[in-house]
Amino acid sequence: MPATASPRKPASAALHAPPASAGDLDRLLESLVARWHEVEPSHGESGLRGRVCDLHRFNFLLWHEEDIARSPSVTDAEIAAVKRAIDRYNQARNDAIELVDDFLVAELAGRGIEAAADAPAATETPGAAIDRLSILELRRYHMREQIDRADATPEHRQKAASRLEVLDRQRANLVAAIDHLLGEIFSGRRPLRVFRQMKMYNDPTMNPYLYKQQAGPQGS
Repeated sequence: MPATASPRKPASAALHAPPASAGDLDRLLESLVARWHEVEPSHGESGLRGRVCDLHRFNFLLWHEEDIARSPSVTDAEIAAVKRAIDRYNQARNDAIELVDDFLVAELAGRGIEAAADAPAATETPGAAIDRLSILELRRYHMREQIDRADATPEHRQKAASRLEVLDRQRANLVAAIDHLLGEIFSGRRPLRVFRQMKMYNDPTMNPYLYKQQAGPQGS
């Protein structure tokens, strides 16, 4: 008996399918966290997955700089260098969130999907939600480290295990919420409006401390 061919999705269903599922993106984030603790953080992804990996990389770098900043053994000079690195990575992270949303906006335009003018926007963009998912995978990885610590007390490991259960539930809820949001956006029921954060602290023309320093003393 000849094999039955899988039914094709209707053209309208394919048109309105999001470019990736949140579950697939989360598995990618989880695998990268583990790999990047063994090798220099990099990736070879493109498209939406590439944008998400870029965002994840900045969160990874930011997380570990913040760990250094909280160490009581680092010198003041080291703290200053770490603070500057944190500022750079945080700026890059915020830019990367917007680039995820920009990719989705371009994808919607390319498919001709546009929500009604009076359709309500969500308070959080997909890029911002994926940023939360990225941080959640970093937190899950490091919570598992605490469970596996040979030098920790049983009470400490149990506390970490209980917290990991909460993080796992949060991950499941967040993945479902992102899928729901993307489904609404790509079905045209909800618009995607990129939230421009307009960070000022790294801009020498916007940060008063920086541009006043550049101007020099009055009357000089």
